[in-house]
Amino acid sequence: MSLKGKTVVVSGAARGIGRAIALELARQGTNISFNYSKSQSQAQELEKELKGLGVKAQGFQVDIKDYAAVKGWVDKTKELFGSLDIVVNNAGIIRDRAFALMEIADWQDVIDTNLGGTMNLTRAAIVTLVKQKSGNIVNITSVTGVIGMPRQTNYAASKAGIIGFTKALAKEVAAYNIRVNAVAPGFIETDMLKDLKEVYRNQIIEHIPLGRMGKSEEVALVVKFLVSDAANYITGQTVIIDGGMSLG
Repeated sequence: MSLKGKTVVVSGAARGIGRAIALELARQGTNISFNYSKSQSQAQELEKELKGLGVKAQGFQVDIKDYAAVKGWVDKTKELFGSLDIVVNNAGIIRDRAFALMEIADWQDVIDTNLGGTMNLTRAAIVTLVKQKSGNIVNITSVTGVIGMPRQTNYAASKAGIIGFTKALAKEVAAYNIRVNAVAPGFIETDMLKDLKEVYRNQIIEHIPLGRMGKSEEVALVVKFLVSDAANYITGQTVIIDGGMSLG
């Protein structure tokens, strides 16, 4: 079965991995509804590019931490596009700091955005998916949630939580023909890493067996696979895409 004509909601799609996912799925003929936080010009540019691919597309400025706002976004998407088939939870932030110096706000903002945002969008969409007895959910976690990273206790906790969330929900909704999987990227060339000093960048690459950082487009291809019929017997899994870094 083709993805053409299906409706996808993607959180945090104005740039980086979310943008690459939105574009890749649009190339398969899916209609794209996405949210963004502050990057209005980038969101407008993405919306134009998506429509240029011949699909319906709409960006919404929505705080992923606000459940009522997220539910309004999902309801409006169903009204505009007439369906809801695929959910991609991508929105995320980092507030890296040594744990002994971490402010409570640094912890709470990351948990509320990364883990809470995943809950909000999934909760807003799940009743529709259950009623229609079909759907796909892909949660973007991180290799940090698998192996841990220093100075990222908040981020690691949020991303490990997403993995647990994925496994539990996959078991809960499998009877309704809904699959739930996660993708755990390692170091990917995005805005989050653009300010890395060259010496630190080189240190990171030394620990990646494939000898380079990943590309957002490579993550998007994994998401495309997971929501396609080629992955019909895959649920509750976390696919790591990190160039082998987590191998140790």
